[in-house]
This record gives sequence, C-alpha cells and structure tokens, in this order.
Amino acid sequence: MAVLNRDKMVGLAEKAVSTALQKGAAEAEAYVYEGQATNVSIERGQISKSSRIIDRGIGIRAVVNKAVGFAYTNIIEDHDAVENTIQRALNAAKASKPDPDWKGLPEKKPYTRVKENFDAKISELHSEDLVKVAASMLESASSISKRVFPIEGGAGAVYLSSSIANSSGVESFDKGTMMECSLAVVAKDGSTVTPVCFEFNAERNCNVDPEWVGKEAGRLALSALKTKRIETKTTKLVLTQFALQELLYFTLINAVKADNVQRDQSPFKGKIGEKVAPENVTIHDDGLLPGGLRTWAFDGEGVPQQKTAIIEKGVLRNFLYDNYTAKKEGKQSTGNASRAGYLSTPSVEATNFHILPGTTSAEQLMAEVDDGLLIYYLQGAHSSNPVSGEFSVVATPAWKIKKGETVHSTRGVMLAGNIFEVLKNVSIIASNERKMGQLVAPWILVENVKVIGK
Repeated sequence: MAVLNRDKMVGLAEKAVSTALQKGAAEAEAYVYEGQATNVSIERGQISKSSRIIDRGIGIRAVVNKAVGFAYTNIIEDHDAVENTIQRALNAAKASKPDPDWKGLPEKKPYTRVKENFDAKISELHSEDLVKVAASMLESASSISKRVFPIEGGAGAVYLSSSIANSSGVESFDKGTMMECSLAVVAKDGSTVTPVCFEFNAERNCNVDPEWVGKEAGRLALSALKTKRIETKTTKLVLTQFALQELLYFTLINAVKADNVQRDQSPFKGKIGEKVAPENVTIHDDGLLPGGLRTWAFDGEGVPQQKTAIIEKGVLRNFLYDNYTAKKEGKQSTGNASRAGYLSTPSVEATNFHILPGTTSAEQLMAEVDDGLLIYYLQGAHSSNPVSGEFSVVATPAWKIKKGETVHSTRGVMLAGNIFEVLKNVSIIASNERKMGQLVAPWILVENVKVIGK
C-alpha cells in the first residue's frame, strides 16, 4: 500500500478543522497519523514469522466553552466516517465541564529542520531483507559458544508520518523511519541456565549491526554462567544504559514533567536554580538530536521540538511542558506533547533524554572500581515511587567487579535506594553513549548504593 503524501495528509487535517468550526467548535485540532511496519520474529531460536502492519487514522479535538472533547477513527478515506468522528468530538466537549485552565490551542511557530531522521532505504526494505538481518544475529550469537541458545527477538523496519492542523494556524507535516534488531539469549552448562540476556540496536537509518547484537547478547549470557552470591553491603555501581532507562523512566523523567510538578507529585517542585546533582551531570531533553529515536520537527500538538536544558552542571534549570501545562503558568511549551499515534490526546513526555557523556572510556571507568557491581538488567523498576524516588529492584544478572574486572555474575541481587540520592552520588560519567528508546546516555559510576545479596 502506498504511503499517504504530504498534501493528502495536510488536506485531510485542515478539512477536519474547518468542518469542526462550521459545526460549532470554538477551537479545533486534527492529527493525522500513518505507520507502516515490517517485522520478522524469532521464537525459540528460529525465524518464525513475518508481518506487515499498516495503521492510519485521525484524532480530533474539539473545544466548546473551554471544554475539550476527543474522538478518533481509522477510516480516513470515508468522508462520512471522518464527519461522524468530528461530531463525536463535539458531543464529548458539550457533555464535559469547562476547564478554567484551558487557554487555547498552540499558535503556529517556525520549525527547525531536523537531521538524520529519515532514510528512504528503510521504506524500500522487504521481509526478505529483514530475514537476513535476523539470521545474521542468530548466527553471530551461536558462534560465541555452543552453550549459547537464542530465545526470541526479531528485526523491524518502520515508516511513520504525521500531519497536524488547528484553528490557531498550525499546519505541519513530518515523516521519519526507524530500523531495529534485537535478540534475547540464555547460556546453558549442564543443569545451569542463565537468566535471559538481551541486546538490540535501533537507528533512524539502515545502519544497524545485527552481528554485534548477536555476539554481545551471547557474550553477556556466557559470562553469566559463572555465578556466586554476594554479601549485603553499600557499594559502587556501574549503571549501563539498560539499568538507567529502567530506573529513570519511572522516577527522574517523571519528576521533570510539568504536569507532575503542578500536581505536587515531583520532589523538584520549587527547586529550579538549585543544585540537585554533581557538577559533572548535565541533562538535556533534545527533541532535535540528529538521529535521535524521538527526533521530530514538531510534537503531538504541532509545537516545534527543541533542546531544553533540564540539569546543567548539577543545577536544575527547566521542566518539560506541553501547551496546556505551559499556558497554565504563562510560559511557552517546550515541545514535549506526546501522543500514541491518532489514538490519544497529548500528554507530557520526554523526547531524547540526553545525559551528556564525559571523557572517560568504559574501560577507564571500570578500572576506577576496586569493588562493585556492573548492572545491566533490572526487574521491578515500574514499582518505583515516582513522587519520592524510592526504588527497590532486582538485578538479574549483575556482574561483580574486582580491581576493574568482572570476575563472576550474581543473581537475584536487590538494589534499594532513592534515585535523587543516586543522582547526587554520580562520580564518573563515561563516554560510551548510546540511544535506548527516549534515553541517550553513557555508563555512569554511582557511589554508596545499598545492595542486598542472597
């Protein structure tokens, strides 16, 4: 199926807005979305199936007397279906209570040209190409050792486009691509089976490295075979991107979202300008990061994405705003409105949450640890307390570090602490940054974290 072009998508959005105004809306917004994804799956160590998913739809917000109604449909070629969706949005608005904090949809602003977020080659990939990528991962993992067994994974190629129009003059279109491959493996030696070890590579272009993914997943699993228990103590942790992503998503990232701050659900409330981390910690939310997995010209409301300094040299500088939370405080949106395609209204979310790297290599960082743990995978981070920052998670597996070297793995180790205290105890930030969902970060070394051994 051919992709919808710019003119078609923009025209559809503008027509929906015009119709909503004619039907009595004081304000209106239409968000048109298209996603085309080709995937190849790996199950039980075998390439099992190929799928192609095409999803198109339109989400409409209508405002009547400061009350907002929303409706959506995936039948966008049918004029009557779209008009019915507009009417449902209007009906929802009329049935809702006015919101005294509603101060209008965003106005049109100029966009910055984004870089490295589209690769035409991805749009041309077929399932046969992805089968080769998946086969390469499987072969690379198995080449590490006969004791390594791939479990699940896959390869995928995605094309996404969106258009938005509103009654305040916003009218925009953007498109992007993404390619990814992932593999989960275990290692077996006699009756010993490791926990699942996982690796992946995701890019906005075709330059993924399935061989590295397979080998690295296999290497991690193999190194997890040699396992010993550890004692309960306060120790140093080297947190990899996997661990950081899990910990930060449910704690620190939530704490800098303006809606949580406004609801008194952030410990950072009232602390702009205060020191919250060591001087070596700088974090930007960068919606324009070249090649970033969340890089787009505009957010889910048509507001230009931007680079926002969250923490600079340890000092808290800004929160993340969408249009609603910004106007509530008389501020400008930071371009952080996010949507689940056409299915949802906007909400505040980070784009590319970028912990700026240091100059220390991963090897040099490890060499600084006489006694500690290397943490990759965490379980239970979703149960962290987003308001207090308290967490209690299980690292399985983790690797014991002695004199700069990993000497054995350990399972079922519990880490307990507070993410805001962890932030204050960052001692070294490495240079080996990578993209992982909305996080862009290197490894970091943290002092004084309580580790509960088995």
